[in-house]
Amino acid sequence: MNKKRRPGLIEIANLAGVSKMTVSRFLRDANLVSTTLQAKISAAIDKLGYIPNKAPDMLSNAKSYAIGVVLPSLTNQVFADVLKGIEMITDARGYQTMIAHTGYNQSKEEMRLRSLLGYNIDGLILTERTHSPATLKMLEIAHVPVVEIMDSATPCFDMAVGFDNFSVTKKMMHRMIEKGRKHIIYFSARQDDRSILRQKAYEEAMLEAGLIPYTIGTKEASSYSLGAKLLQQALITHPNIDGVFCTNDDLALGTLFECQRLKIDVPKKIAIVGFHGHDVGQAISPKLASILTPRIEMGRVAAELLLKRIDGESVTNKIIDLPVKYLDGESL
Repeated sequence: MNKKRRPGLIEIANLAGVSKMTVSRFLRDANLVSTTLQAKISAAIDKLGYIPNKAPDMLSNAKSYAIGVVLPSLTNQVFADVLKGIEMITDARGYQTMIAHTGYNQSKEEMRLRSLLGYNIDGLILTERTHSPATLKMLEIAHVPVVEIMDSATPCFDMAVGFDNFSVTKKMMHRMIEKGRKHIIYFSARQDDRSILRQKAYEEAMLEAGLIPYTIGTKEASSYSLGAKLLQQALITHPNIDGVFCTNDDLALGTLFECQRLKIDVPKKIAIVGFHGHDVGQAISPKLASILTPRIEMGRVAAELLLKRIDGESVTNKIIDLPVKYLDGESL
């Protein structure tokens, strides 16, 4: 893998119509130049996909034996499992993982990515599919292999490893409907791309069955207490509710715990389904119905795919779809 020369200060200066010294001052402290020049230089940086070089020039074209891993959350068990799978491969191959956290924020992803690429990492594993124009330009300029995870159906920048969020959600919805559930509500949090995909699958399955879809969503982070709050809201607006499909297990467990507090029989009165199949959901009573996603395997396969490309090997299958497992548990 040969890393191409990236745009530097002189290219920014030429495009912005300023001196190299002015660009240098701007990068050191934007307030050192006028607001007019700030706008011109910022626009040039975004257009060129400028990446600061934080490694010595002599190493800029050499292997760094480090890969960047950009995760939206450091507290979510899903991404802890993914990272475990990644490091099973990278540790064995002598690669260091440089981890960045975005909080599901595109602007923060752009900032973190610019920093990571500045260290001349050899490749990237990204979690999201929707990126800012500046991020896409940096990925193009960086000329390093990129694997995007958590989804195998949405178009990717380079390579992808994951599962089809839409398809697996719809199949689980069919299982709920086949068990006679007619008033199923979808609980959503964060409103990230994958949660929206699952919501669309839920809506399509309901409409195809001649049922009325209804979503209760929020941009709040998922938690057990949020699941309880969403159930309380649903019981007021839809007292005939007989099923809940949650975008993840945290919401589903919170819903289940609230049903137990309110003495609502699960699954006789309300069936509850989660997403990701965390172990805690299988250690409670009733066991939580969920979709067990292959997080560790996903991380492992993504790292293997990335290292193949870093080593110059050809990759014929750039999109890898991994199977999930449907857990009916005891809440469905």
